[in-house]
Amino acid sequence: MKTHRIAQLAPLVITWFLLTCPLTPSVKAESAETGSSVAGTVKFQGTPPKGTRMEMSADPNCAKAHPGPVITQDIEVNGAGGLEDVVVYVTDGLGDKAFPPPSQPVVLEQKGCAYRPHVVALQANQKLEVVNADTTTHNIHPMPVNNREWNKIQPPGMPVEESFAREEIAIPVKCNVHPWMKGYVAVFKHPYFAVTDKDGNFTLKDLPAGKYTIKAWHEKLGTQSQTVTVAAGQGGKVEFIFKQ
Repeated sequence: MKTHRIAQLAPLVITWFLLTCPLTPSVKAESAETGSSVAGTVKFQGTPPKGTRMEMSADPNCAKAHPGPVITQDIEVNGAGGLEDVVVYVTDGLGDKAFPPPSQPVVLEQKGCAYRPHVVALQANQKLEVVNADTTTHNIHPMPVNNREWNKIQPPGMPVEESFAREEIAIPVKCNVHPWMKGYVAVFKHPYFAVTDKDGNFTLKDLPAGKYTIKAWHEKLGTQSQTVTVAAGQGGKVEFIFKQ
């Protein structure tokens, strides 16, 4: 009888042992961020031009969204010279490797009858979700050279989702209803790009070790390039300085 009972309990004891005392030591999963990175700042040297007042009186819904005058700056610079809305990206050094697009869309919002953010970047075939957060109808109209052009009416609250099949830096976007609205969409065949923040900072994450050409593009100031070499797991530093 005892022998039979032990035989019944044996599988349970073995299962408990395997769950609580694994035969092999646990191995910590390797972080997705063990690659190299390139970080830096884009700066503007000099006195930025004065902004332009946006006249929104043609659409009372737009005018109501702003308690005072709206000044648009083609060159957004902070107190330390940091330049916003610069697209920084790898242009050489990746070889022929293909990169599947992310499943998450990039969001471009129309709010206060302006594009927010002013410049967005995404991969080829990644979804661009355009949101109309205003109480008026917009018309979203990208004007590419290397991609299919599209032009869609967008009533309040109705999202628009599209994508671009090929790399293009950068695609102007306008609203045919509100002529003061303008923005840009930069499209890449790889994930190694960034748009500078309000302080001019950027980071290109998870780069394989190697030598790269990095470019910085601004809608008014043109394009600059630099070469940087990064070792495995290490970070590189790059600074771009634009002048008017």
